[in-house]
Amino acid sequence: MSMNPFCEIALEEALRIKESGLASEVVAVSMGPAQCIDTLRTGLAMGADRAIHVDYSATLYPLSVAKLLKALVDVEKPGLLILGKQAIDDDCNQTGQMVAGLLNWPQGTFASKVVLDKEKKVATVDREVDGGLETLSLDLPAVITTDLRLNQPRYAKLPNIMKAKSKKIEKFTVQDLKVEIKSDLEIVQVTEPPKRKAGINVSSVDELIDKLKNEAHVI
Repeated sequence: MSMNPFCEIALEEALRIKESGLASEVVAVSMGPAQCIDTLRTGLAMGADRAIHVDYSATLYPLSVAKLLKALVDVEKPGLLILGKQAIDDDCNQTGQMVAGLLNWPQGTFASKVVLDKEKKVATVDREVDGGLETLSLDLPAVITTDLRLNQPRYAKLPNIMKAKSKKIEKFTVQDLKVEIKSDLEIVQVTEPPKRKAGINVSSVDELIDKLKNEAHVI
């Protein structure tokens, strides 16, 4: 199971924060079936200090993930929570905002730049909006979700990949975290887009212009 590219960016940012001396530990978290362990080993190979797997075989929707993350925050007491801005299967873009609400923490979403001030316990987040850049100042602890332009994730080196295979991954169940999982969404229908008509060959530029004008009505 490959890592969500937005989450990969989040992990990279956490590693850079630690490397700059502004964090003491990076903990990677994944939720789902046993295949998540492969994703966590990738995170460990990239440089995460520890990994936590919340084992759950059924579908997890954003609110359930947010509740599980809140429960883990209560256990781990992190100073900063960094997530990818959205999943790449359902594109929900909800988990970061929901967990911030449950924790009552400030949030900076779609981050394209993150600067921490350890002494003031403040995170400054630049986020891209339609009109340009918006800069937020967040009191820590806080939740940040990452956009594509935040950084370029590193590649895991082969020695680190081999070491990650033997590292212990801490396992929790939803029962351990005392979180009730229930479906809060119902998929009513999934409809495929209409199939595109086959293209045709034209013999001249004049014929192309004629078809674009009189059939496609685009000029």
